[in-house]
Amino acid sequence: MRALQSDIQDILATEGVIARRDHPILSGTIDRLIRNGALCAVLPGVYARTELCDTTPARVRALMHWDPDAILVAEAAAWVSFWPEIRVSRIACTLKRQRRPQRGYEFKRRHIPPELVITRSGLRYTSPALTALDLCATVGGDGIDQALRTRATTLAQLHRALELTPTRPGNRLKRQLLLDSRSEPWSAAERSLHRLLREAGITGWEANRPLVLRDLTFFVDVIFRKLKLVIEIDGRLYHTGAEVFESDRWRQNLLILDGWLVLRFTWTMIEERPQEVIAMIREAIEMLTGMRS
Repeated sequence: MRALQSDIQDILATEGVIARRDHPILSGTIDRLIRNGALCAVLPGVYARTELCDTTPARVRALMHWDPDAILVAEAAAWVSFWPEIRVSRIACTLKRQRRPQRGYEFKRRHIPPELVITRSGLRYTSPALTALDLCATVGGDGIDQALRTRATTLAQLHRALELTPTRPGNRLKRQLLLDSRSEPWSAAERSLHRLLREAGITGWEANRPLVLRDLTFFVDVIFRKLKLVIEIDGRLYHTGAEVFESDRWRQNLLILDGWLVLRFTWTMIEERPQEVIAMIREAIEMLTGMRS
């Protein structure tokens, strides 16, 4: 019995879950572990350690053992591919056949073009491009921003995914968000600033492009290279934490010492006082243009 329990522990350590049908010789031991509270069912016939049953990793792995044809979508697909911090309240997936509802899961019947399905490490999930588009209904452009920021996808791949799913609900919103993403924003605040710059007719800028200073490479939010003007945005998605705060200040100091003018704006400033933000940027452009003429 101890040997069989050891086998189960080894499987759990490797897979995170154990499926009864894959290990029929262990069925009796699995039942005993269920009775004494060491294991619990995540899905029918698929078990995990009791303390882990309701976790996202256990639910994802259990699904792949329960139905190998399942394809993770939306938040669950983002979690396994490019957004590990995203909150996953339930595991959404598409299935080939009808299944009874299960706690913690959302089953859908939907065709997904094979080109937009990724199979890796025993998991099947929608590509980052399609996943980011699917998230538009719940998180707006944040999914697109996150996928672009992490280099999980490209604008070309996002447009291709939209092209391959022409009848999906919400495609009008997705097209608008992709239009707003043409300068590849990495946060909602950047997306808003890009829109303000375009509406104001301000040109000559690039977004999220590398800049090398003292053999160090930085990615700045908005850069006017000819003017040596940088705009940094303290957005709500990823500009957080003490480590990032300190890194931003080191970068700003190096920029200033190298002769760059740095303007900083917050999400609130961009959203609530857009005219003042644009006026300040115009003033900086005029001042730098005059200095370099």
